[in-house]
Amino acid sequence: MASNRIKINFKYVVLVMAMVAFSCGPKKGIVTKKKQQKEKTKTVEVVETKEIDKVETSEKEVEVKPPTSTALYIETYSEIAKDEMRKYKIPASITLAQGILESASGKGRLAVKANNHFGIKCHGWTGAKIYHDDDSLQECFRKYREAKSSYEDHSKFLTGRGRYADLFKLKQDDYKGWARGLKKAGYATDRKYPDKLIGLIERYKLYEYDQEVLGSKEETVKIVRVNSGTTIHIVAKGDTLYSLSKRYNTTVDAIKSMNRLSSNALAIGQELKIPN
Repeated sequence: MASNRIKINFKYVVLVMAMVAFSCGPKKGIVTKKKQQKEKTKTVEVVETKEIDKVETSEKEVEVKPPTSTALYIETYSEIAKDEMRKYKIPASITLAQGILESASGKGRLAVKANNHFGIKCHGWTGAKIYHDDDSLQECFRKYREAKSSYEDHSKFLTGRGRYADLFKLKQDDYKGWARGLKKAGYATDRKYPDKLIGLIERYKLYEYDQEVLGSKEETVKIVRVNSGTTIHIVAKGDTLYSLSKRYNTTVDAIKSMNRLSSNALAIGQELKIPN
């Protein structure tokens, strides 16, 4: 009987130990799998975030910055400055640089409210006026209907006063001489005025507009009047529809319509009929 009891107890112990071992094994395995799954999930999330960041960074690098107010100013008034150079022998680079500086690239109060781009004061002016604080409080400045009139008046202002006569002895592409000469003649009181003009001219390559005007003189400009009264213009280097419209007191659309042009592009030697 004693031996039978020992056998039964031994079987019971073995059975209990087997059950304990069986129950402990799977639990450890399940815990391990869960940890591995969590670690895998975390890894995927990090990779996806990095990829999104890379896409966003590349998109930012492709963004194109809009042109500055000074670049827009030059684009708007360069043709007018070149026309004034042709008529009055004042470098277009100097005119543009003065306009940028005096008008704060067209954003100054005098430019916005009075189309006065060069800060020209009244000085016997009989036209419209505006009052603005400058060297003194509420000084009188000239007011124009359009910016182009301000450019024309600037040219007349320089050519009509004897103190600026020495400037016109300089070469038209000598923008440094013109900048220093303006200060010497008393155009501005700022002692750094010449350096500011030269800095603008060189930064924005405004001297290229001088070369465009001077270069056009190398070409033979031919103007032929036919019997019907129509003017035929032979396109030369530097000519644009805008400059021709101003030269002949007409409009760009009128020239395009008469010549059946679909674009503003011109070719040297091209014949254009000019509306009267």
